[in-house]
Amino acid sequence: MKKNILLSLICLVVILGVGISIFKSNSHSIDKIKSINLSTDYEIEQVLKDIKITNANTVNIPIVIKIPNLSSNEMIIDDYSKEKAIQLIKLLKKDNIKIILEAYPWINNGSDYETEYNPNDKEKFFEDWENILGTLIKDIANVYNVDVMITGSNFTKLEKYEENWCNIINFTKENFKNQVTYKTSWWYTASWDEESKNKYNEKLNNKLFSQVDFISIAAYFELSHKAENTVEELINALSCTTIYNRNQNITKEIENFHTKYKKEIFFGELGFPRKNYAASHPWDSQVSNTYNGGEQGRCFEAYRNVFENKDYIKGFSVFALGQKGHDKNFYPSSESIDVIFNWYE
Repeated sequence: MKKNILLSLICLVVILGVGISIFKSNSHSIDKIKSINLSTDYEIEQVLKDIKITNANTVNIPIVIKIPNLSSNEMIIDDYSKEKAIQLIKLLKKDNIKIILEAYPWINNGSDYETEYNPNDKEKFFEDWENILGTLIKDIANVYNVDVMITGSNFTKLEKYEENWCNIINFTKENFKNQVTYKTSWWYTASWDEESKNKYNEKLNNKLFSQVDFISIAAYFELSHKAENTVEELINALSCTTIYNRNQNITKEIENFHTKYKKEIFFGELGFPRKNYAASHPWDSQVSNTYNGGEQGRCFEAYRNVFENKDYIKGFSVFALGQKGHDKNFYPSSESIDVIFNWYE
């Protein structure tokens, strides 16, 4: 009898131990991320609506970092953006929505792309950027239990400073208790362009990707030269692009990052304008004057078809929601919403 009781107690302890271990390992892990990226001018009420219509489990919240121009070393956290983020995070945590926090470079009042940012003093940039991340970690990320910190976004001209980025990432890991990533911008290769292949290999071999918990990509890959495409054409283009006869195998080039680093890949920005030629220049909100919500939806459907069931894909974040103004050409159409809502369901 005593042996049976003792055996039962041992089994109970083992079960509880396993349960606690699983709980700890899952408490801040995210299986498949279905996220929405917010416009910097998001409205909290609209964000709550957008979470419901997309069935999102995560929100990528930008905090505006004001930078005067593309060569400036001046940068400052926008207080209004910071306070609004805190207000939103408090609401989302009540509904168990996961949070990705992003220090968002807002250059020349949003007129210039962060991919072109090239500050005069590189050492000062990394010192100041670390301080900004440290402030956001101390004041927001750790206080409000943020799930993921983005250490940098689309700093194409600065990615070559690998040691500096590794230091930034390690600093973030030392001070922030949950997951850490870096978001790199899309790229292109062409079968006829050796320089493009060399640039891709430089990106692939950048050791900053060895330091993060998972690799984020802003996936504005150029697929097709056509104004409109079928889903099948877009699926094929993901493995052999037709634009400029590049023949780029985007799917394989993305998978190469997983193969090399044994880390999951996250589409940190996945978006297309609601326009003709959405698959031509997905990064360009003014790619055409002709509205085409169907083409936008087909672009999302192609990505879903190719990547939804790939184990190495951690998920995606739709760019951009939270504000439905007339100039918000990336806001998803009804056709796109249908695709997004059912992704991972």
